[in-house]
Amino acid sequence: MNEQTKRESFFGACPHDCPDTCAMIYEVDEGKLVNVKGNKDHPITRGTLCVKLKDFHDHHHNPDRVLYPLRRVGPKGSGPNGGNTFERITWDEAISEIGRRWRETIAEYGAEAIMPQSYLGNMGLVQGINSGDPFFNRLGSTVNEKTYCTSGSSSAWLLTYGPTGGVDPESFVHCKYIVIWACNSISTNLHHWPFVLEAQKRGAKVVVIDAYKSRTAKAADWHICPRPGTDGALAMGIINSMIQQGLVDQEYADNYVHGFPELKERAADFTPEYVEDVTGVKAADIAKFAREFVTSQPSAIRIGVAIERSAGGAQAARAVYAIPALAGSWRHVGGGMLQLPLWDFPVDWVKAARPDFIKPGTRVVNNLRLGQALTGEMKLDPPIKSLFVFCTNPVSQSPETNKIVEGLKREDLFTVVAEHFINDTAKYADIILPAAMAGEAEDMMWSWGHFYFTYNQKAVEPPGECKPTSDMWRLLAAEMGFDDPVFKMTDSELCEAYINWADPKMGGIDMEYFKQHGYYKIDVGSCDTRTPHAEGKFPTPSGKIELLLHDARNFVAPPFRAMYEAEQDGTLLDPLPGYQPVRESPQTNPELAKRFPLNIISPKSHAFLNSCYANEPHKIRIQGEQFVMISPTDAATRSIREGDPVRVANDRGSFEGVARVTEDVNPGIVVATLGYWRQLNRSDGSVNSISSDAWSNIGRAPTYSDNLVEVTRVN
Repeated sequence: MNEQTKRESFFGACPHDCPDTCAMIYEVDEGKLVNVKGNKDHPITRGTLCVKLKDFHDHHHNPDRVLYPLRRVGPKGSGPNGGNTFERITWDEAISEIGRRWRETIAEYGAEAIMPQSYLGNMGLVQGINSGDPFFNRLGSTVNEKTYCTSGSSSAWLLTYGPTGGVDPESFVHCKYIVIWACNSISTNLHHWPFVLEAQKRGAKVVVIDAYKSRTAKAADWHICPRPGTDGALAMGIINSMIQQGLVDQEYADNYVHGFPELKERAADFTPEYVEDVTGVKAADIAKFAREFVTSQPSAIRIGVAIERSAGGAQAARAVYAIPALAGSWRHVGGGMLQLPLWDFPVDWVKAARPDFIKPGTRVVNNLRLGQALTGEMKLDPPIKSLFVFCTNPVSQSPETNKIVEGLKREDLFTVVAEHFINDTAKYADIILPAAMAGEAEDMMWSWGHFYFTYNQKAVEPPGECKPTSDMWRLLAAEMGFDDPVFKMTDSELCEAYINWADPKMGGIDMEYFKQHGYYKIDVGSCDTRTPHAEGKFPTPSGKIELLLHDARNFVAPPFRAMYEAEQDGTLLDPLPGYQPVRESPQTNPELAKRFPLNIISPKSHAFLNSCYANEPHKIRIQGEQFVMISPTDAATRSIREGDPVRVANDRGSFEGVARVTEDVNPGIVVATLGYWRQLNRSDGSVNSISSDAWSNIGRAPTYSDNLVEVTRVN
C-alpha cells in the first residue's frame, strides 16, 4: 500500500483590488497547486475566502490561460470578434522585438512616446501596480497617473486628516452606531462585515447610505437612499442639523478642528427643505440621523470609494469626513472614520517607485483619459506610439472604452500586454506576455482595508512559460542596457527592500518573521483600546482636522503617480467642504435628460473582482449575465418586462443586458454592475462604454456615477 503523499503548505496573500487582502494557505501536492483556503489564524480572514477566491487554485489551472509569449499576425482587428490573431514566439523573440520597437520609437519621437498603463489587478509591492515604475521611470516614458478609484477620496482625506490610517476596522465591534457610506461591504469588503455584525449583536445600529438597495443595504437596520451624486448635500445637511440641534461636541471642535466657524456659516445654506429637495432624503430622517450619530457613541463611518464617482464626489467626501469630527466620535474606541488604512503602512514608496529616475519636466497622462491619449483627441507631443499594459484591463475598467478600442486599433501603435488571459485589452495587443498568478510568484501585500502586511510565498512554478511581472522588468532592463542595482534584485530582496523596518510600527521584526507567520499587524495600538485622535494629534500642518484650507491646490497622492511630485493638477480648491452638483442629471442638465433621462450607477459585481473572473463560467452563473436593474415605474413606461433584453445607451456608446425589474432602485435610476467582458456580452460593449472620462473635482477621480442614459427593449 502506497503511503499517501503529504501536501506542502505555503503562505498566500490575495493580490486583488479589495480591502480585505485575505491571508491564504496554498496547498501543493507533487508540485501542483491543489487547494487554496483562508488562513484560520488570521484575525481578519478567519479561514474564509469570498465567492471570488474560494476556488483560487482552479483559476490557476484555467485552460484558457496564456502560457507562452504571443505575437500578432495579420491586421489589427482581423481576428475573432474583432480582435487580433496571434502566433506563439519565444521570450527571446518577444523581448528583442519590444526592445527594437522601443529604440526606434525613442530615436524618432523620444521616450515619452512610450506609456505604461497599470492599476490594482495586483496589489503587490513586487508584482503589482507600482512594480513597473522603476523601469519606466528609468526608460523616460510618460508617467502614468493611476486614478481608477480612491484617488479623490484619498486626496480629500489627506487634506482633511493627513496620512493617518483612521479607525481600526477591528475596533468596529465596540461601536454603538455604524454608518457604511457608499460601500457594499457584503460584496466588496466581506471580512469587515463580521465585525459589524458582532457590534450589531451587542446593540449597535447599522446604517447604510447608498443610492440603491445593495446586499448590504438590505442587511442594515436603516437604509438612507440619496440620489446619485448628492452625498455632499446630504452630509452638509447633517452638519447643519447637528448645529441646529445643539449636538456639536464644541470642546472637541474648539481644540482639534480647524475651520468650524467657517463651515458653520456655509452649512447654514443647507436647510432641511433644500437638502430634501436635492437628495430626496426626508428632512426628518436627516435630523434623526444627526441626533443618533452624535448621541450613540462610539459612532463611526466606513466610507467607500463610490462616493467620489461624481463631479463633486471628492468634495462630498470632505463633508462626510467632518461629521465624526464635529460629533466628537474620535474620543472613543472605535469612533471616527475609516477610509484607507494604507496611510499608516511603513512602505518605502520612494524606493518602490524610484522617482529619482524621472527627468524633470516629464509629462503625466491620467489613465482615465487613455482614449483621448490614444486617439489624438489629447494633443500630445510626442504622440503615444507604444503602450505597455499590466495589472489592468482598461477596455473593461476605464471610461469611454469605445474610444480606447479605436485607439488600440491604430496600426502605428505598438501595444504590449502582460496578462493571464486574452481579455478585452489583450485581444488588441501586438505582443502578449504570459504573466504568473499569485501562487507562482513571491510578493508582499499592504492593505487598504486593515492594518496587516501579508506575505505571499511562491508555492509552485508557473505553467508553460509564464513569468512574474518582476522578471519582465529584469529582462526588459537588460534589453535596454540598464544596469541599475534595482533591476538585479531578486523578489525576496525586493520584498524586504520596500518596507521601512526601522519604523516603530514594524515592532522590531524582520523578513524571517513573515516566513514563519505569513502576516504581521503593524503596531498601531490594540483594537480594544485604540483612540488615535482622542486628543487631536493629526498629521496635518496644524495638528488638527483641517476643514478650512488655505490656498490648497488639487493633487493626486504620490503613490498613484510613481511618487512624482511635479506636473500636478494645481488648480485652486474650495477652502471648505460643500456640495457640487452632478454634471449629468435631470435636475442639472435637463436638455440632455430629454434624450437620456436615467441616471446610471455601475457598482462592483458580487462574483467578479473588477474584470477578474468574468471569464469563468461558474462565476458568471453566480453573478448572472450582464443585467440592468430598473424600477417598475421606468420599466412600465418603456414596455420592459423582467428578463427582457435591453440596450443602455448615450452619445458615448451602448451595451446590452437583461432587465431586472425591481424596487431595489428608485425611479430615474438604473444599476448595471461592472466587470463583464465586452467580448462575452450580448453585444460588443460593457457598462463603461457609456461612462464619461470627466474627472471629479479633487484628485482626478472618475465620474462613473455621473452619467445619463436611456434604456430600451431590444426586439
